[in-house]
Amino acid sequence: MLSNGVVHANVFGIKDWVTPYKMALLVLLSELGRAGSQLDQLERRRLNRLLLPLLQGPDVPLSRLRRVIEECCPNMAGSVRIRLKLIAEGELKDMEQFFDDLSDSFSGTEPEVHKTSVIGLFLRHMILAYNKLSFSQVYKLYTALQQYFLNDEKKCGTDENDMELTNTEEQDGKMEKEELDVPLREEEISCSGPLSQKQAEYFLSQQASLLKNDETKALSPVSLQKELNNLLKFNPDFAEAHYLSYLNSLRVHDVFSSTHSLLHYFDRLILTGAESKSNGDEGYGRSLRYAALNLAALHCRFGHYQQAELALQEAIRIAQESNDHVCLQHCLSWLHISEQKIFDSCVLLEHSVNKSLHFGLPQRAFAGKAANKLMDALKDSDLLHWKHSLSELIDISIAQKTAIWRLYGRSTMALQQAQTLLSMNSLEAVNVGVQQNNTEAFAVVLCHLAELHAEQGYFAAASEILKHLKERFPPNSQHAQLWMLFDQKIQFDRAMNDGRYHIADSLVAGITALNSIEGMYRKAIVLKAQNQMLEAHKLLQKLLIHCQEIKNTEIVISVLLSVAELYWRSSCHTIALPVLLQALAFSREYSLQYLASETVLNLAFSQLILGVPEQVLNILHMAIEPGLAHGAVLDKGCAMFLVAKCQVASTASYTQQKKIEALESAILNLNEAKTYLAKVDCKEQLRDVLYFQARLYHTLGKTQERNKCAMLFRQLHQELPAHGVPLINAFK
Repeated sequence: MLSNGVVHANVFGIKDWVTPYKMALLVLLSELGRAGSQLDQLERRRLNRLLLPLLQGPDVPLSRLRRVIEECCPNMAGSVRIRLKLIAEGELKDMEQFFDDLSDSFSGTEPEVHKTSVIGLFLRHMILAYNKLSFSQVYKLYTALQQYFLNDEKKCGTDENDMELTNTEEQDGKMEKEELDVPLREEEISCSGPLSQKQAEYFLSQQASLLKNDETKALSPVSLQKELNNLLKFNPDFAEAHYLSYLNSLRVHDVFSSTHSLLHYFDRLILTGAESKSNGDEGYGRSLRYAALNLAALHCRFGHYQQAELALQEAIRIAQESNDHVCLQHCLSWLHISEQKIFDSCVLLEHSVNKSLHFGLPQRAFAGKAANKLMDALKDSDLLHWKHSLSELIDISIAQKTAIWRLYGRSTMALQQAQTLLSMNSLEAVNVGVQQNNTEAFAVVLCHLAELHAEQGYFAAASEILKHLKERFPPNSQHAQLWMLFDQKIQFDRAMNDGRYHIADSLVAGITALNSIEGMYRKAIVLKAQNQMLEAHKLLQKLLIHCQEIKNTEIVISVLLSVAELYWRSSCHTIALPVLLQALAFSREYSLQYLASETVLNLAFSQLILGVPEQVLNILHMAIEPGLAHGAVLDKGCAMFLVAKCQVASTASYTQQKKIEALESAILNLNEAKTYLAKVDCKEQLRDVLYFQARLYHTLGKTQERNKCAMLFRQLHQELPAHGVPLINAFK
């Protein structure tokens, strides 16, 4: 049987067949044996390193094969081409004689090739496959070899014509960059014909490794699926191909195709008998329960929690019948993930963690846990990860710690964890040309790093990090949504700081598409900035109810702070106090120190409006330190502005000399606030600071400084009109 120049011999029970490319490899091995000691030691070492990927990889055109051989040994490339030309342009008996001579490699007391070596097994497979061919199949192989060589002749003629128009040094530079370990180009794979069993296994393992470690080096989703369909056409029961098809469908978030491929994988695993061979005498029962478990995980990934629970129930039932505690523990973990979307499952979580430690399966657990207990749980998990060298789980744990420290408001600790992951060498061996840590954990850490830089006003650095993320995780990759969301959020914050609310409003749609909760919250912020108080209040109340149901405490607190600001702007200052106290209770209950500090600052502002500035200063000394240590630059500027306002408000009962000292101290704090606000280009807040500072200079009789602040204020006020809202009527 002949297809695309490939003579199939596996119809006789052989998993490999002879192709023109493999004949070229046989010629290379034959010439290596002939060269003997005449070959330079360095060149021989290079060729030996080259042989394994040549034997394992898919068939490639002769032109590429010659190029990679020339890089190692130019003389050997010429010998291979001449020998192959003699066979292709000779008679059929020349090819017969070539295969007869291959058997001599195993003869003698000291044979050139050992029978059990990698090369020996390859030679024996090829000789056996050739001997099984009928005469008609031998003739088809001969004509395929002639066509294979003729295509290379045509390619050489084209390359020589192109070489005359191209700089020779540039051609050499491009040649040096090409490595055999780099996956084949899509057009070369598509024309290479069907793969043998070993080639298919190598191709699948290579692509699966690339999808895990460096998705940019893997084939595109369309091309990879085309190759998988070609593999399955020749062997529909190839279970591993179905599983890689499942992973490929997940890249493009195709629910139907991923489910279809996952089910076919487990069906083929049972049919081929691979399950019973590798897992004792359980038969196909293990496949059934893990198929249901994987199906539940798939539905959880796409947010289909009801379907996930049905699949988990099936997995739990089969696992209980088989007394499989490990599978039951995995089911318990996924059951917690699905049910925490509906109600508080702390009891289920504690049981999951205890059983995980018993069976050596540490799980991620931090919903509703105290900070010290959470860090202790992560520490115990890390001990197991490092003990068993679980590189991927170590990366995930560090990424989790980065996110948790940010949630707690400790930006310095979050930055430290992010740098730890970025500077850590992976424990897993990665192929040449494949970047390490190109995983979801790596993407999460880089996204947090970009946002941390943006919060401190280093927008150029944040832009560089995002640019790097776009290169490592292109838009069609499965982790691209992470940096897309952070990129949109950073752009939104910059537009809001700059007073360009129309641009911020246009970004809301993109944020909503990636995260509906974040999108709703940002829409409410825009409405509030545009003085659409009623619409903003309705949206915030709707969002508050939804976030309380799903236990999203961070957004709940942020929404409560925004609601309190709406009450301030509506002159309902007393109504804002219980809302802020509720936010403070949530912040302290969940150890969210940064949000607690921000809430206290908002409470201080409420008390300032209600006329008790002396008490406000006492509160500020307690709350401002975490904000200055770990807060964003915008929050630092707002905090210093609030301190200055409280200092001025407290001077009513002061003596004249003490009042002057307090006002001068307030001006210094305003200068610090201006520095912070200018760093993030927050023009609206900067305008308010300039207005307040001009009033203080006027009170102190400093005309020149007053006029300078007034001029700067006028410039900003013309650029950002107040829209009828009184100045300095809000904390932020």
